[in-house]
Amino acid sequence: CLESITTFIPELIGGSADLTGSNNTKSSSQKIIKASNFNGTYIHYGIREHGMCGVMNGLALDQSIIPYGGTFLIFSDYCKPSIRLAALMKQRVIYVLTHDSIGLGEDGPTHQPVEQLFSLRSIPNLNVFRPADSIETLEAWELALKSKSSPSVLALTRQDLPMVRKKESKENLTQYGGYILSDSKKSNCNLTIIATGSEVEIALEVQKKLNEKNIESKVVSMPCLELFEKQSQEYKNKILGKNSFRVTIEAGITMGWEKYTSNGISFGINSFGKSAPYKQIYKHFGLTSENIVSEITKNYK
Repeated sequence: CLESITTFIPELIGGSADLTGSNNTKSSSQKIIKASNFNGTYIHYGIREHGMCGVMNGLALDQSIIPYGGTFLIFSDYCKPSIRLAALMKQRVIYVLTHDSIGLGEDGPTHQPVEQLFSLRSIPNLNVFRPADSIETLEAWELALKSKSSPSVLALTRQDLPMVRKKESKENLTQYGGYILSDSKKSNCNLTIIATGSEVEIALEVQKKLNEKNIESKVVSMPCLELFEKQSQEYKNKILGKNSFRVTIEAGITMGWEKYTSNGISFGINSFGKSAPYKQIYKHFGLTSENIVSEITKNYK
């Protein structure tokens, strides 16, 4: 994404809090800003997340600069005061927060975010994007760049993800916050599976396994709850199903999803993570298509 974006938008000033290689926040065309040479578009902030986000707020106030900076999602707590101020001041600041779940794996619970996503979602006037594939990521970047009065978070996964958007669309579907990614074959479907980011892949696997059991369902990708909440009630009912049995899947705390599940089930993590290969951790916390299908068949009537 950045290779193209930084080429065509020279007013972008990027950076990272000592995690450039891990965040992938620097494009090949960007030159480093140094004490001896300010003729660049990338800043090595060092291990100072709060300082980085404070600097980005100052850059955004110039109006002619669009700042973005990267760190791990777990370290967003160090950034929180500056993120809150950016939202309060209606500044266009973009936070690239990678390694967004227990998918981080062997680094263990100190580096695995659990409560961070909904903590950020609780900040007014902040759009939190958690894209499921490269198409949603590009769409999130477009919306963040166009959002002149709101800062944006791009919560990105560490693990490789497949392309889940198979159908071509001429419009940016992420702008709606949530949309039907894979519909049911029947119009009277009463089971909706909602997922974000890396768990959208799991949701599609769940749908496939349910089909094999003759249980119809539809999968909703919800990359941005804030934008979804801005849609009409008619649109929300169309996407989620007004009286549907709803299931949510996200590798984070489930608090907050009850607004959407109602009498359904939320699959997530309500404890700290574990240190192990990420597939083992997902299995430990029940975030597998096999477990989710089992629970749905027990509870869905």
